This record gives sequence, C-alpha cells and structure tokens, in this order.
Amino acid sequence: MVTPALAVTGLAANNTIGVFENLPSYIKPDALSQTSSIYAKNADGSDVLLASFFDQNRQTVGWTDISQNFKDAIVSTEDPRFYVHGGMDVQSTVRALVANTVSGGITSGASTISQQYVKNILVQRAEAISDPVAQKAAYDDATATTTDRKLKEMKLAIGLEKEYSKDDILLGYMNIALFGGQIYGIQAASRYFFNVNADSLSIAQAASLAAMVNEPEGLRIDDPTKIQANKDRRDKDVLASMLKEHAISQTEFDAAVATPVEPHITPPSTGCQTASNGAGFFCDYVKRIIEQDPTFGATQDERDHNLNTGGYKIYTTLDTNLQAAANTAVSDYVPQSMSSVDIGGAFVTVEPGTGKILAMAQNKTYSQDPSADPATNTAVNYSTDSAFGGSTGFQNGSTSKIFVILDWLKTGHSLGDIVNGANNQKFTTSNIHNSCGAGAPVEGYVAGNDAGEAGGRASVLTQFDDSVNNAFLNMATQLDLCDINAIATSFGMHRANGTPMDTGLYATVLGGNEVAPLTMAAAYAGVANKGAFCTPVAISSITDATGTAVAVPQTTCTQAIDPKIAAAAMYAMQSVVQNGTATTGNPNDGTPHFGKTGTTDAEKDVWIVGGTSKLVSASWVGNVNGNVSIRHTTVTGNNGQAVGSGYSRLYVWKQFYKGTADAYGGDSFPQPDSSLTKTATATVPDVSGGTIDQAQSKLTSAGFGFSDGGQVDSDKPAGQVANTNPSAGSSVAKGSSVTAYTSNGKLTPLGDTTGQSTAAAAAALAGWNVTTTVSPDPKCTSDTIVSQNPGAGSYNKSTTPVAVVVCPKK
Repeated sequence: MVTPALAVTGLAANNTIGVFENLPSYIKPDALSQTSSIYAKNADGSDVLLASFFDQNRQTVGWTDISQNFKDAIVSTEDPRFYVHGGMDVQSTVRALVANTVSGGITSGASTISQQYVKNILVQRAEAISDPVAQKAAYDDATATTTDRKLKEMKLAIGLEKEYSKDDILLGYMNIALFGGQIYGIQAASRYFFNVNADSLSIAQAASLAAMVNEPEGLRIDDPTKIQANKDRRDKDVLASMLKEHAISQTEFDAAVATPVEPHITPPSTGCQTASNGAGFFCDYVKRIIEQDPTFGATQDERDHNLNTGGYKIYTTLDTNLQAAANTAVSDYVPQSMSSVDIGGAFVTVEPGTGKILAMAQNKTYSQDPSADPATNTAVNYSTDSAFGGSTGFQNGSTSKIFVILDWLKTGHSLGDIVNGANNQKFTTSNIHNSCGAGAPVEGYVAGNDAGEAGGRASVLTQFDDSVNNAFLNMATQLDLCDINAIATSFGMHRANGTPMDTGLYATVLGGNEVAPLTMAAAYAGVANKGAFCTPVAISSITDATGTAVAVPQTTCTQAIDPKIAAAAMYAMQSVVQNGTATTGNPNDGTPHFGKTGTTDAEKDVWIVGGTSKLVSASWVGNVNGNVSIRHTTVTGNNGQAVGSGYSRLYVWKQFYKGTADAYGGDSFPQPDSSLTKTATATVPDVSGGTIDQAQSKLTSAGFGFSDGGQVDSDKPAGQVANTNPSAGSSVAKGSSVTAYTSNGKLTPLGDTTGQSTAAAAAALAGWNVTTTVSPDPKCTSDTIVSQNPGAGSYNKSTTPVAVVVCPKK
C-alpha cells in the first residue's frame, strides 16, 4: 500500500520503507494526565468540590458520557471514512503526499482520526518527560513535518486499529484532544466553554468545539476576538460536513447556523484559592499532606506529578456545614486587619475518637497571589504546623494546665486538694524536679497570677476554674516536669516549628511552647475521648483515575491516660465553662460543654480549647507578629460588635457551638471517681510551747500550709507558740493554711474573789486595775465580794480591768 504512494512522489523508497517496517506493530495509549480534585462533605452526605489541580485540565469520560452531536461533528469533519478505512485513508494520503513533495515536507494534513490519536499520544508522552532537553527532543520528533514522521504515524495507526475498536479509538481521541490552553478532552472543554457536561452538548455547541480541534489556540471562544473565526469554521466546515455526511438534517443545519456562538466560560476550581467558606487553608493543608507523605510517591517531584496528573478524587473530612459556621464566627468577631495590631484568628475543630478535622477557619483570605494585600490575605495557615502551612505556632498559655491536672491526678492527688495560689511566691531550682534535665534553670522565679488574682489557698478545682498561675506552679513542685511533658506528648503535643519541647517550669506549666491550634484541638479531643488520643486526619479516601482506591494516612489512637483520670479532668473543664474563666463563652443551650482558657505573656495570645463529646475546637486570637496586648485591645468584626478584654476567642467559640455545632449532639460526661475529687483531711498537730520555726516545720510536714499570725496575749513564756487556728486536734482539709500565734507572755492568772472579805479580795487583786461598786441590796451587810468580772482565768493586767461588787459592812 505504501510503496505505490512513495513511487508517485519519486521518493527513495527503500530506506523509508525500512523505517516503516521496523516500527512496533502498534502503539498502546498511555494513561492520560487528568485533573485531581479535593472534595468536602455536605450535611446531606453529598460531596462538594473544593478545588482542582492539574497540568492538563481533563476529566476522562466514557462513550455514553459524550453527546452523539460531538461524535458526529468530529467524524464528519476530521475523518468521514473513519468507520470504513483501516487506520489510513489511502486516497487522501496519496493526494497529500503528491501535494507535499514539492515543499519537501508535510504541509497538508490528510490525517485520519486514528493518525491524529497516535500523534496526540506521542505528544503526551513527550510532555510527560521531566527533563526539558529530552522533552523537547521527543516533542519535536512527534510533531516533525517530515515524510518519515508521517509514515511512522500511518504504521502505528494501522496497528492501533488492529488492536482496538473504532469506538474505542474515537473515545480515546475525544478524551486526549487539546482545546486550547490547559483544556484537554471533551468533558473539560464542555464544562469550561459552555458550562455543560459533554453528554448535553447541542449541535451548535458540539460544532464549535469540533472546530477548535485542528486550531485550538486560534479558534478558542474564551477570546472574544476569535469567536467570529470559530463561527465561520463551525458553519462552513463542521456543520457543512455534518450535513453532507447526513449526520444532521437541513432544518438542524439551518437552526445551528442561525445560533450565535455564546460561550459560558466557567473556569475550573484551580487551586485552593477557589475553595468556598474560607476552606482554602484546609485545602492547602490537604495538598501539603499529599506533597509530603511518601504514601503518594517516593520523591517530592513524583508526589507533585501524581497530584497534578493522576486524576485523584480526594475525599476529605471537612464538613461544609461546620466549616461555614466556623468561618462566619471568626469573621463576625475577628477583623481581617487592624491598624493597632497585626491581628490573627484561627478556629479548628476535631472529632473525638476519629481524629477527623471537620472545620478550619481563620480571619484572613487564603491567597498565593503576591500582589494581594498582605493585611487581609495570606497563604500562611495559622492552624497547622509550619511544615503544613508556614506558621511557627503560638504560645498556648494556661491551656497547658490540663496536663498538670492529668499528672496531678495520676500521681494520687485530687481535685479537692488545697493548694496555695498566692502571689509573689518564689520558685527555685532546689524545689523543682525535672528528670528530663531540660529547660532553663530556675533561680528565684517569681510568677504573677494572670489577671492579678490574690490567689490564696483553695481547692485545685477552684484554682483551675480561676486559672491561678501560682497554684499550678506550686502543684508542679510536687510533681516531675518530665512526667507532665510525657503526658502532654502522649496527647500529641509538639512545637509547631518541629524543634524539641521546652520542658522547663514556665514552658510546661504556663504554656511557653509555640504550638498550632490543630495540635491543641486534637489533644483536648483525646481527653474527651476517655483519655484515648487519635492523631488528626484530613483525608477520608482517595481514588485514582481508574477508580482504584489509593492508600491514605490513617489516624492512630492510643490510650494516653487512664479513663478515670480523663473523666476527672473533664469534670474540672466543665466547671471552667460553668463557673470559671470560660463562662462568657458558655452557650447555655442544654448541651454539656467543657473547656479551658489560656492567655500568654503580655497577653499577646488568648485561647479557649474545648467543646462537647462530639466536637472539640481550639479558638485562638492573637498577634501574628508583635506583642500588643489582646486583652487591652478592642476588636470589631463583621457583625459590628466591639469586643474587648480578650473575649473575642470566647464569642467565636460560643457562636460556633450555640449556632451550629450543638445540633450535632453532645453526651453527658461520666462522673469522676470520688477519690479524685474529694478533699483529703488531716488532724492539726499541737505545736504549742515550741518556737515558731518548729511549728512551721511540724505543720508543713503534716501537709498544711503555714501562716505566722504574730504575737498574742498568752500565759506561755514569751516567744513560745501559744495556739493555732484551726486549733490543735481539728480535722481540716489537707493543704489548708494553719495560722500559728506566738505568746507575748503577758497573761497573768486571775483568781475568783467572790465570797471573800474585802480585805482578802484587795490582797488577791493587788496590781490589777480594780473598780469597786457597792451592792444596792439592803440585805447585804456581810462586808464580802458579791461578784467579780471577769471571773477566774488568765488576763493581761495592763489591759484588763476587774470590776467587783462589794456587800458593805453595816
């Protein structure tokens, strides 16, 4: 078949035919580069597209997913004898070869659909090569305007038709064809140019798309200047060919020609900036997981290539209902920007028991556009670690106290224990135990209570409600900082920048490590999950372009603390919402809530972490950069409500739960074991008669706090302890403060002179300040003392007057 054609052209046939015969018998179509898409979940269980990623915007579809109008338009225009020939149209080819001989190359087409399909396959293979030099060489070879290239194309097309059916070849061609820019395949073209699926194309729409195939850039209708050129080719070539080949009737032809080309350009959801309801940051987090997890490829380049070409359908854990509520709550109470502070706000929600991330919102618009206003736009995700979003995290303040509580309970203490939270206490290396050996040494560290609370002695539960710093620092002196950090680590706590945790006193107890809101939400979800921590996950499932499941990262759940201890900690955190620092955020809607607030140094960050048995959230508001006090800054969000004193994080949290999240339910939390909440008692020892230092040692050894009450009147020798309050022998709460009083030695025994003669009484009361009154009783004639006030006892002579009533002698 080929030899006569070459003979007509006068070409030397031997070498060319050798090339022809040495080619493979056919070419096997490769898997096409396809668009990968990320989906969230609607409340009704349906999936909603967040964003797509592609090198080539393509969605491969099946035979029945393409309108017959387009099939007819392509065949009628590009290859009318497609269903008759064997891959090569001999008549057209000979005619083209003769015409092109003069020019010395191929300038006239005559390519069948099968040949065009072969060329597209070779071009796609070239574009898939990562090395730019090798890619150019392969592309040039696939598109060279030479007779040899044309003959190779013929040979491969003939072999292709021996291996595949006509419909399969046509379907492959329709899915591989370029329609301009990054638009590949009929489905993507239909969606982009007309906002319809490929199976719904009208005759006029199908003809416009078919007109683009041989000149994608010159006839693309997203350029208004090219619409008329597209219509001319549509009418004069495509529709005319369809009429000639009896694919349409004269009436249909006339109607289509009379139809203007009216594109409805619908850009694909390309990149995370297109995600709705502020979900761009979550979308970016998912993308970074795929780019970094070896599950999706051995190298960074391979993972990027798989995401942009693999046709992944990525189904995430994001709940669009909760996401919309979180986004609204943040925007209502945290402005995108302020002149006085580089304000930031983040809110992230995790499901206890599964680790699923259900919402992730912040006060900025997600954007990677370098020209976007940096005050209101950012690509930095405040909710995640730096490796997954760029943020280095934020100090979490008193939200770290939950880990002190857990270790306190684990080591045999109780929420009812009395601890001292007074201000101006000093903590030194000598009374801090840290078996990790890490953290800066403490030399005379004096901590203040966050809001200047007086502190004092109270139960651990009360100190937790009020978040009294010094109470928890005191508790830490009875624990091992390394153990507290081990518990925190078991709940997934880690620094957002990847450096080791600081296990020093301040960092451990008062939240000095920079962590991500997602880390906090997942940790507290573990406490709510009866002490079982589950690593957070953002991806539910993935399928590739063939519909085959792709392995995804799974949550790992471990029992971080005994469920009984977790229950007691939950009891304490419920009290914080009901009676403590989080009461402003209490939804008060009948659903049980728990939480813990936190404020950092200089009040630059404020937090609340907590939720229900179903949903746990971290709400953070603070400085992205700088050290401006959030507590003393008034912020006004989209709702116009001015909020001060650091309450914005509480209002965000409250609105989210009361408005939407509590509709998901929330179970009552288990009652804690009484041994973990009761107040232990002890008997106050008798310390009278000793020195004040001896009294202090004896009282503290017995588990009591000590207070020096100063001197009191006493009959004990001056300098000795006279008594205590509560008194010796009393049974009082262990840890309570006992006040010891020192004798001034001024009490003198006073006898009772009642019934004595006035002479004897005068002798007995010598030295006392005595006031004498004569009894008015006429019957009293005995010259004796009728009464004395005060009666017998020990009194200070210098300050105690003695009044006697005398019965006079008649």
